[in-house]
Amino acid sequence: MIRARKLGHAVRVLSLGVLLWDADSSAQVPRYPETPRGQVVEEIHGVRVADPYRWLEAASPRTSAWARTQAAFTQDFLKRLPGREAIRRRLTSLSSYTRTEVPWHEAGRLFFVENAGSQPQGVLYSQEGLQDPPRAILDPNTISPDGSTAIRDFSVSPEGRLLAYIASRGGEGEGEIRVRDLATGRGRGDVLRGVLNAACWTHDGRGFFYVGRGVPTTRATGGPSLEKRILYHRLGSPQSRDLPIREWKDATWVYCMASQDGRFAIAVAEKGTESEIFVADLGDPNRPDLAARWTRILAEPAAFHTPIDVVGTVFYLRTNLDAPRKRVIALDLADPSTASPRTIVPESADVIADAVIAGDRLVVHYLADVQSRLRLFTLDGRPAGEVSLPGLGSVGWPLGARVSQSDLFYSFTSFLAPSTVYRYDVRTGASAPFRAPRVPFDPRRYETQQVFVASKDGTRVPLFITTARRLERDGTHPALLTGYGGYGIVTAPSFEPDIPLFLEMGGVWALANMRGGGEYGEDWHRGGMLERKQNSFDDFFACAEYLLAKGYTTRGKLAIYGHSNGGLLVGASITERPDLFGAAVANAGHYDMLRYHRFTVGAGWVPEYGSPEEPAAFRYLLAYSPLQNVKAGTCYPATLLLAADHDDTVVPSHAYKFAAALQAAQSCEAPILLRLAHDASHNYAAAQARIAERSDMWTFLASRLGFSPPGAWASASEDVRKLAAGTK
Repeated sequence: MIRARKLGHAVRVLSLGVLLWDADSSAQVPRYPETPRGQVVEEIHGVRVADPYRWLEAASPRTSAWARTQAAFTQDFLKRLPGREAIRRRLTSLSSYTRTEVPWHEAGRLFFVENAGSQPQGVLYSQEGLQDPPRAILDPNTISPDGSTAIRDFSVSPEGRLLAYIASRGGEGEGEIRVRDLATGRGRGDVLRGVLNAACWTHDGRGFFYVGRGVPTTRATGGPSLEKRILYHRLGSPQSRDLPIREWKDATWVYCMASQDGRFAIAVAEKGTESEIFVADLGDPNRPDLAARWTRILAEPAAFHTPIDVVGTVFYLRTNLDAPRKRVIALDLADPSTASPRTIVPESADVIADAVIAGDRLVVHYLADVQSRLRLFTLDGRPAGEVSLPGLGSVGWPLGARVSQSDLFYSFTSFLAPSTVYRYDVRTGASAPFRAPRVPFDPRRYETQQVFVASKDGTRVPLFITTARRLERDGTHPALLTGYGGYGIVTAPSFEPDIPLFLEMGGVWALANMRGGGEYGEDWHRGGMLERKQNSFDDFFACAEYLLAKGYTTRGKLAIYGHSNGGLLVGASITERPDLFGAAVANAGHYDMLRYHRFTVGAGWVPEYGSPEEPAAFRYLLAYSPLQNVKAGTCYPATLLLAADHDDTVVPSHAYKFAAALQAAQSCEAPILLRLAHDASHNYAAAQARIAERSDMWTFLASRLGFSPPGAWASASEDVRKLAAGTK
């Protein structure tokens, strides 16, 4: 608990030995750990750019020591705030529900991953039929009890005999494939290192394709790392003899898949707003000419294509070719070199987000104003009905279906309901939950509404707002606004244990669907990328101002949160509009937009943001890059920067440099804190580590926005609460 004492009319908060309030009650800047400034200044396209904290980019003992000091400073600060233990207990309770992922069929069995709620990682199960009891196939918690090694990308061989999976330290993008015999539970000698994603088995079960960097590699810590290739591994042979199939120097993501009958293998390389697709008619995958049997399809004009499935020789895909909101096309693979696409499901007013084939039906997931619809079509494109969904919310990814099965598995979630898997029979229309979760939370007290906000240029921007029912809009409520707005990714309604936690404490939860995302197709994406990236920020500001104007909250009680590209959003928001927010939490953000392309996979983001090497792109990147727009003598909102030590997507040096710059520039008492997660990466942390991070985040926000953690503030005096909130 914060300790306060009055000295005459002076009030001091003793935290970390820092004087926050002086005798005339004016705020003082916290004494942060020392961060030496370097002398680096570069001239880029005629502009001199200072980079005094470049030394923090190096993976050196000096940088590690600095990060440890910052982490200790942050933990010491947070542990003195009231309420963390109460928040942790409630967040643990809200997180302790069974999570079941979308199942899939293989070899006549059903496989699915399920986490009982308190486990570091989910367990892989199998069951013969829907009514049969499940059996644990692989429990990652026996491999890594603390969750420090992520076990992911399960792939069962077509005959159901073997399981391949990836193990990666801290959830890094690069790991190793391991193979296990499902009958005996014992591992085989096949261990492949430097692997990026799941194994794609050939139909004979004697080998698989995989994506990697070829020979074993170590984790990249420096320059760009976009080189990827697909290889074929034959079981029992050393990795050094794996057969290279195709190689890419500049792909952001590469994956493989196979048709259910095993005849065709498919390789996809994504490069920003375009993708390349190669198809092989496999025959015998052990023939020596395997690498020569791949044909590129849909090469011109450039577009983004995503495979759906293959029925016989007909290949179905969804594409934005001549269709910004996407359409479904098909082409015949009997002769891939001459195949031309035909439209199956044309583009419509709603955006196609996903599609699968279940039996003899094409199932298309549409977004209508960011709300999901599942429509059915025959394989030649005739409408065949619609799946009735539970309410206002979103269907998750992936959809689970097979050409040989009539059942569709899908997950549905909302801000007030956790992801629940449903089984739908496309023949009968029958639908039922599959292992439904139970959360210790009563959603009936709350409601979600969707409004549309006019952005700076008049664009209509969707905003979801979740509150207590009949909320009085008197400006007294703390609010958290979040968003993403990048890469054409859709941020639809979804559940997190944080949401009921915040709602129970009187909060308002808001999600903005800015340009740059995919909520309205490729045009919406392009409206917030490259030189138009500022539109994303303007959309976000408009949503924040709507919450203020409508009385949901006030500036001092408005917090913002974002992850990855959303972290960039938060960084740009607090440097452009520091007066608009009371607090900010940025997670794994990229803040140095003049050097982002020099690290690990950063070069792959150039199609989204533009290259600082180009004069025109440099100028608009410089205009919003958070690091370069930190100004000395500014009062920035209280800010918590989250980073992970194994993040090989957004390297933690982004957060290091931004934290150092903000701390040096801060002119008021609002703290600038850096929290570093251990044995975690860009999208992975063990369950308890996630709860610990979120507990710190909500403790920080409670102290700044002035809301009460459950049962936490009863023993705190009014003075202490005001001091913690910065309102006295």
